[in-house]
Amino acid sequence: MIAREPTLERLATARQLLLEPYGLQESTLTQALNLMAAHRVHDADLYFQYTRSEGWSLEEGIVKSGSFSIDQGVGVRAVAGEKTAFAYSDDISEAALFDAARTVRSIAAAGQSRRVKIDTPRQVAPSRALYGSLDPIATLDSTQKVALLEKVEKLARAKDPRVVQVMAGLAGEYDVVLIARADGTLAADVRPLVRVSVTVIAEQDGRREVGSSGGGGRFGFAYFDDAMLEGYVDRAVKSALTNLESRPAPAGEMTVVVGPGWPGVLLHEAVGHGLEGDFNRKGSSTFAGRIGERVAAKGVTVLDDGTIADRRGSLNIDDEGCPSQRNVLIEDGILKGYLQDSLNARLMKVAPTGNARRESYAHVPMPRMTNTYMLAGDRDPQEIIASIDRGLYATNFGGGQVDITSGKFVFSASEAFWVEKGQILYPVKGATLIGNGPEAMQRVTMIGRDLELDSGVGVCGKEGQSVPVGVGQPTLRIDGLTVGGTA
Repeated sequence: MIAREPTLERLATARQLLLEPYGLQESTLTQALNLMAAHRVHDADLYFQYTRSEGWSLEEGIVKSGSFSIDQGVGVRAVAGEKTAFAYSDDISEAALFDAARTVRSIAAAGQSRRVKIDTPRQVAPSRALYGSLDPIATLDSTQKVALLEKVEKLARAKDPRVVQVMAGLAGEYDVVLIARADGTLAADVRPLVRVSVTVIAEQDGRREVGSSGGGGRFGFAYFDDAMLEGYVDRAVKSALTNLESRPAPAGEMTVVVGPGWPGVLLHEAVGHGLEGDFNRKGSSTFAGRIGERVAAKGVTVLDDGTIADRRGSLNIDDEGCPSQRNVLIEDGILKGYLQDSLNARLMKVAPTGNARRESYAHVPMPRMTNTYMLAGDRDPQEIIASIDRGLYATNFGGGQVDITSGKFVFSASEAFWVEKGQILYPVKGATLIGNGPEAMQRVTMIGRDLELDSGVGVCGKEGQSVPVGVGQPTLRIDGLTVGGTA
């Protein structure tokens, strides 16, 4: 059997699911784009999407919930200057497509922008396959999925008698998109996505604490072998048992060492969002107008990379049909660039970076992160912890928020330890990190050589839209951070 080139294979899948069942041809897409361009516009696109998703949850050995859904539709957009007109329909048909196009073409105000020449659709996406085009939901049957969750529960309960409750979840998604643009771009992607989650509650002397873990990515459920599941369970149980021994966290300004992997969510929030193109074009980001300036300590290099194989935040193409890229945002402390979609890139007179993302066909694209992480340094992680005279070692984080304009962030540590004279003394609870993104990056004094990416659980929210992302970093020492505690 001769395999087809990956890009052609994805286009064939998208045509079979999104065009052929509804009698649509590529010439129909060109007609709809021409209809929008009858008025003056800079850009126009059509975004077709088919999504099948499934979720299972188990608690106390019982399947508490199961869900299965299919969603499909088309988003129609025209852009003139800074204005965007957008309509969507969950009915994929020629009539619905043309109705949406007519609604959208009203964007063009007299004397604004220019006409767009609609080119014949052409394949422009590069030949690459960052992940397989499989349907992950079909990789296990229902009985096998329930058995996987039961295995997670049994593993957790066997770890320690103090584990009194276990909640396990399994989710899968098969997402197919087809994008046609006014410049002739015709691109498609087939995006599998799976995730396993486990939460345990441990009890001792009347005190209860929670620990969570999990992982996933763009592959099938077969990825979750016994060793992988045991790793997730170990982390969740360890976190819950650690928190059973925790004491109130001291407060004040102090040295904070942040662990590798998922703690990179701090970097995502405190720095990443501030480097998205829309905030910088509008001047609302603390990083606006600072290209070429020092915004972090020497040694700090931050990337956003949508090209890492099988990662949760990776994309063969973004949601405007542009290939994802490996973008260097901060290099050795110097700001190098922002994350761009086509609209903001055009207005800022730079090239798109492959970071246009949308939650679904019912949403407009905007510049968003993919997999955002800091490169490793050369210090031994144990050496970094040993350098703390009196401070906090934070190994896991819960929720957080950032003010893009000021750069101020607040993060709660879900697992942290108090350190004195280089020795980890005891776990603490209730620690909150408070700081300013650029200032915190300037205060990085030691960077570990232990870069880790998270296990594949990140979801990023922006303006009401959620998309899957990845984060990562090595162990970092940050001096002079404010810790809000309970002691």
